This record gives sequence, structure tokens and C-alpha cells, in this order.
Amino acid sequence: MQRNRRAKILITVKTYPVPSKKYQEVVCTAGITEDGEWVRLYPIDYRYLPPEAQYKKYQWIEIDLQSRGAGSDQRKESYKPILENIVLLGEPLSTAKGWLARREIVDKLPHLTMRQYQALYDEDGTSLGIVRPSRILDMKVERRKQEDWDEGQQGILSQQRLFGQSPKELAKIPYKFSYVFECEDSDKPHNAMCEDWELGALFLNERKRLGSDEAAAESVRRKFFDELCAPSKDTRFFVGTIFPYNTWVVLGVFYPPKTADQPRQMSLFE
Repeated sequence: MQRNRRAKILITVKTYPVPSKKYQEVVCTAGITEDGEWVRLYPIDYRYLPPEAQYKKYQWIEIDLQSRGAGSDQRKESYKPILENIVLLGEPLSTAKGWLARREIVDKLPHLTMRQYQALYDEDGTSLGIVRPSRILDMKVERRKQEDWDEGQQGILSQQRLFGQSPKELAKIPYKFSYVFECEDSDKPHNAMCEDWELGALFLNERKRLGSDEAAAESVRRKFFDELCAPSKDTRFFVGTIFPYNTWVVLGVFYPPKTADQPRQMSLFE
């Protein structure tokens, strides 16, 4: 894909916000172009965008993209979005008819294993993709050692600005949620943390409703493991690396109902 261009992108991934000294806070967003290519849009301070620019998952947008040039993030899918020129195109794609509108796009993309993605990362810097696990074994829930933002992040969240919007409250999720799963070529299970914004938002809503961290964490696990990974679902993971480390995480979950004619899994290694 050209390094500087206007592109039409279907948003598939939004991660939970993180405080940023340079950008106030950032959300990693990823999506699929009309030509079936992965793109990562970074940085985006999503909660500070005007309402007419706040895109939803599975919504088409048009936006100008710039090469990251000589910056430190050289992953081939990474682009700097020009947020002043973003245009939302219609409503998010429907889940009607077995998620048909969404599957027509996602099913056409290569579905590889974690081992294959790691090989591609080492070869050409590939850092986004889709995995259809052969087995999803568990969702681990672990209390974080540091349950609140560090001193520097706290300072960012409390810093008043002469220009622009004042900082908005941002709770840190006190747990790590990780999927344990196998691919068809796994010699041992993979353990990948889930960074999906929807997971974090669900935790906060459930903590408010149930009154405790522990009950909220269990509710999240039931949703993201028992429901999204149920035998009736054709569950896939949107995966990507965390910069600057070569660590693969689950950025989002794609969980349409299974159909009688499951699509054949595509592989770049055939």
C-alpha cells in the first residue's frame, strides 16, 4: 500500500486507552482496507475526538494516512492518521444473517497460526493478522502487581492544559486477562493477553454493577470465554505485536456463529 494516501478502512480493533506524555492518551486502532490489507492507526486519542469522528468497530471510515517515516515504529502496517480529515461512512456492519456482512470481509483474509505469524514478523515485520485457534483452553485472570497507573501516568491524567481538553478520568484495569489456546501446529499452548477495549469497558461496568473487582473479573471471564469462545461460535482472534517488544497479544475477538459450510482456512504457507 502507498505510504501516503487517503484510504477507506473497516475498523476491527480498538484497544483500551493508555496515558501518553506526548498525546495525552492513546488507543491502538487497526482495520482492513478495501484491498484487504491490514493497517494500524497510531496515535489516536479516541476519547478526545469530536463525536462526529468517534468511529465504532466494524464501521467503514475514510482517512488520510501518512508514513511513519524514520520514526521508531517501523512495523509495516503502522501509519499516522490525519484525524482532522476522518469521515465515518454509514453505520457499523450488521451482525444479521450470521454476521454475513462482516464475514464477507474477514473470511477473505489469510488465517495463520501464531508460529507462522512469528516467522513472518522475523521475515518482513508483519505484525497484524487473524488466528483461528484449533482449541481455546482457558482465559486466565491475574491480578496486576501494579493495580494503578504509575507516577508518570498519574501526572498525565491530572495535568491541566492551557489549550485543548482537560484530562478525562481513566481507570486502569487491575487484572490481566489472557487467552490460552492452541493452533494446528502448536507444540505447546499459547498464552496471549487480551487488550480489547470492550473487555476493559465490560470490567468497569460490571464492577459498578456488582460492587467488587473479583465479581467483575469473573463476569468478564464468563463473557469472553464461555460466550465468545462457545462451541457454537466460529471464534477467531485479531492478533498483533506490542511496540517496541515482539510480543503478540489478542487485540480483539471475532465470534460469528458457526455455519454448515465453514470457510476453508487460508494459508500463506501453502
